[in-house]
Amino acid sequence: MEQKSLPNATASLVLGILSIPTCFCYGLLGLILGIIAIILGNKAKKLDAANPGEYRGVGNAKAGVITGIIGTVLGGLYLLFVIFLLATVGWAAMQDPQIWQQGF
Repeated sequence: MEQKSLPNATASLVLGILSIPTCFCYGLLGLILGIIAIILGNKAKKLDAANPGEYRGVGNAKAGVITGIIGTVLGGLYLLFVIFLLATVGWAAMQDPQIWQQGF
């Protein structure tokens, strides 16, 4: 019997990989992509566990979950950093290059 490709395993991997570099877009994009990658990867892993040997591509699902977790953590940390900067420096000060040259 020929094995079918595991649904959403590749999508989970792609979104997980994309979540890592995009986590520096104010943290939001990487956070969203990482969460979606984790959800899709876990669904794919559960489907494979329910039907062992029927699907191929479990490694993609596992890698998608791992990279999704990394992207989610990095995105969350960067989002907290941006919130901290906005709270301490303020939006107007972040836009003014002279303030950044003078320092805090």
